[in-house]
Amino acid sequence: MADPAQKPLRIADLSTARPTAFELRPAPETVEALKEEMELQGLRKLSFTGEVVPEGAAGWRLNGHLGATVVQPCVVTLAPVTTRIEEEVTRAYRPDLPRSPDDLPEEMEMPEDDNVEPLSDRIEPFTVMTEALALALPLYPRADDAALEESAFAAPGTAPLTDDDVKPFAGLKALKDKLGGDG
Repeated sequence: MADPAQKPLRIADLSTARPTAFELRPAPETVEALKEEMELQGLRKLSFTGEVVPEGAAGWRLNGHLGATVVQPCVVTLAPVTTRIEEEVTRAYRPDLPRSPDDLPEEMEMPEDDNVEPLSDRIEPFTVMTEALALALPLYPRADDAALEESAFAAPGTAPLTDDDVKPFAGLKALKDKLGGDG
């Protein structure tokens, strides 16, 4: 049986008079599949709660709160790094936007609000939750005690090039030091 958290909300079933609340707490097998898909070491306490409210004449707005604890490898040491994610998520669904790439004009300006999506016959809070989680993941998770150590390599008989040597004003500083001047 499919995870009930993945069930979309049909527009025809939504009330135009009051908000429609939702609460997603995916089943363990769904959480495990998301963990694997996002290449995480751990994913727990995943929840997405909120409401879908009518907006304007025919639009809808999803307002939600995403909560999750993720474990990723440190970019320096590969040690597990645990991060708590708490994100407010908003999506506006508008009927006046093209639904498929075939409906797009040859040239079209990108909307300023990247939370606006075309309205179809359903709203999928599970898909919104998955996208929001992927966007909220730390790009470069780093353990508290992780530090990059400096290594210098050079051919025999030559001085190794250091980070300080490649800085734009390193040559000027060396010249200044050689001349012994202060200004």
